[in-house]
Amino acid sequence: QLVESGGGLVGVGGSLRLACTASGKIFRLTVMAWYRQAPGNQREMLAAITNGGRTSYADSVKGRFTISRDHAKNTMYLQMNSLTPEDTAVYYCFGGGFVGDPQGGWGQGTQVTVSP
Repeated sequence: QLVESGGGLVGVGGSLRLACTASGKIFRLTVMAWYRQAPGNQREMLAAITNGGRTSYADSVKGRFTISRDHAKNTMYLQMNSLTPEDTAVYYCFGGGFVGDPQGGWGQGTQVTVSP
């Protein structure tokens, strides 16, 4: 199971840190990632991190968001800085053997709202 936390309401230019805590068959979580989905839009992958710490980012968040992972706490984080109203969405965490793994699991989502 994956459980997100840390969403909320923030003003333009503000910061938030999301967390995703994993439980259960954690050894299968070779890759973890953050996605978001705004109303009327498709789910968009923002950042991914491997067990070894290799990261990748979507152009839309590169330089503003940082993904990290604490294996001791079985938790993945997304530090979000310089937030804009366009970042308003439901944010989801994903964990699996690879990005897009149909056997992977999803969190329930956490709302992030950036007010103008």
